[in-house]
Parts: sequence; structure tokens; C-alpha cells
Amino acid sequence: MTAMRGTRALFGVLFLAAATVGVWLLWLGWDTEYTVDPETGNTSGPYEPWQVIGCVLTLVLLAALAGTRLSPWLVGAVMAVAFTAAWTWQAASSDDSGLWAVGAVLVLIGMAIGSTLVSLAARRLSRRPTGRRG
Repeated sequence: MTAMRGTRALFGVLFLAAATVGVWLLWLGWDTEYTVDPETGNTSGPYEPWQVIGCVLTLVLLAALAGTRLSPWLVGAVMAVAFTAAWTWQAASSDDSGLWAVGAVLVLIGMAIGSTLVSLAARRLSRRPTGRRG
């Protein structure tokens, strides 16, 4: 029974990591172009607000679902490492200033905190008794 539980957890972790990287690819991984405002010369991008919002909402859903099946602490660690690795791969390859490292640390911290809190909340809600007391 313990070996089966360990195998299920391993497959769950691998699926979660792949799904997290998939979320990054779906929403952010394909956009590498910056936009320059012709009047002000200000540069923005590469992501549009709708991409970031979609990415965050998808990650919230993924963390909530994973939190009902896996340890929330494991969910937080796996999602943070997987998303940060995907983000860093693209950022490091296109940044000559070295600031990608600062961004990577911020992404890692934000992902770890956010995915852990969402999965903890989902775990707690999924464990609530459904019947009325009386």
C-alpha cells in the first residue's frame, strides 16, 4: 500500500510540474516581443495584461486542484520550481543585463507563497465535513 501511495505521489508531482510548465508555455512562453511607444519611446512587454491574468488564474486553478490530492507544501515547491525554471530559461536567454536573476528570485518567491496558500486553502475546504450537525 505504501509503495502504491508513493508511486501515485510521484506521478502526481511529475504531472503537476509538467502542467505548470505547460501553463507558462500556453500563456507566456510564446511572447518575446517588446512594444515601443512611438511618441514617448517607452518600452513595455513582453507580456500583455490579459496574458498575465490568464496565467495567474490558470495557476490558481491548478494549485487548488493539486492541493486536494497532494501535500500543499509539495504543491508549492513543485509549482514554484517548475514555473521559475521555465521563466528563467526564456529570461536568461534574452537579457544581457543580468537582471533576469532578480526576476527569477521574485518569481520563485511569489510562486512558492501563492501556490502554497491556494493549495492550503483548497485542502482545507476539501476536508470540511459536508453533513449538518445536529
